[in-house]
Amino acid sequence: MSANNTNRIYLDNASTTRIDPRVLAEMMPYLTDDYGNASSLHYLGTSAKQSINKARKTISRCINAKAEEIVFTSSGTEANNLALKGIAFANREKGNHIIVSAIEHDCILNTCHWLETQGFFITYIPVDNTGFIDLDFLEKCINKKTILVSMMHANNEIGTINPIDKIGLLCKERNVYFHTDACQSFGKLPVDVVKENIDLLTINSHKIYGPKGAGALYIKDKTNIQALLHGGGQENNLRSSTENIPAIMGFAKAAELCFDDFDNEVIHLLNLRNKIIKRLSKDIEGIYFNGDLSQRLPNNINFCIKGLEGEGIRLLLLMDEDGVDLSAGSACSSNSGGNPSHVLQAIGLNQFEARGSVRISLGRFNTQEETDIFPDILINNIKKLKSIFS
Repeated sequence: MSANNTNRIYLDNASTTRIDPRVLAEMMPYLTDDYGNASSLHYLGTSAKQSINKARKTISRCINAKAEEIVFTSSGTEANNLALKGIAFANREKGNHIIVSAIEHDCILNTCHWLETQGFFITYIPVDNTGFIDLDFLEKCINKKTILVSMMHANNEIGTINPIDKIGLLCKERNVYFHTDACQSFGKLPVDVVKENIDLLTINSHKIYGPKGAGALYIKDKTNIQALLHGGGQENNLRSSTENIPAIMGFAKAAELCFDDFDNEVIHLLNLRNKIIKRLSKDIEGIYFNGDLSQRLPNNINFCIKGLEGEGIRLLLLMDEDGVDLSAGSACSSNSGGNPSHVLQAIGLNQFEARGSVRISLGRFNTQEETDIFPDILINNIKKLKSIFS
């Protein structure tokens, strides 16, 4: 493995992204001179508080929210936990039924499994073979005890984009809270929490060229929600903990950069993605793509190869040796010991096939040259595996 990261081709931006140098520059003063605690009343403390409020306004503008509706967290996982558990326990007298899709991120599904041990009933909505939910089926599942629907904006493995505007309208008509996990879509797809009738929305920093350790939950004004962390009452009493000001400021800068050059960045990603899909479709026999090929994230490609489904991990290791960073799916799921993807099983792949996918996720710093080089390396390694296992 190369010790020099600059020589590698990094195609795992859905797992995490490299910090943009402009983001790092924004963060540095808060790691050195402006190090105050935002709860302190002296100059450095009030200066820190003002900085956080500025960041809150920046984030809110990106999703058409009010600044006071943004609650900063340590991650998307924490924000998702706050959304589900906070709504569940605050609204228990109204009902104990929650609806999620079968292809949510592990932090949503595992939170739901825990809530089931606390007396809540969870409906897991199935998806079709490209990852779309059935809106008619969702409507039938909503009942008088339903308090929350949580559907991710775009899937982190296969990239399929959910029609959150239609889901939001349905929930509004049925007087049910709607939460969406937008960690993968934020900065790549437009989001308007007002027009799309979103009550709660999760985003994070490290998917948009910001630092790890910063996330946020949009909570619509007057939403009935309970805090998970109790202490000093930070974040409007919804997230007690000393704020990670350098990370928050980096998060806000990263969001600002994404939305200031939104159209050009999306075009860049689409050009790279479509170029790779065209080349792989032409030159790799037996390749098939997972997820919808049109309604998908602009930076996402997920594929399997017939006859090599069981060799996905081996292929990734060969690519790693050749200086290319790819993924078999969610980085969080990879920690579970190579279990088959629940997302791929939900769209109809068997356990064997669901172990053999490869996810390519492009980013801001990928180049046309890399998309020329990468397919050749991939095709060469596929030939190596086919010579052994075919």
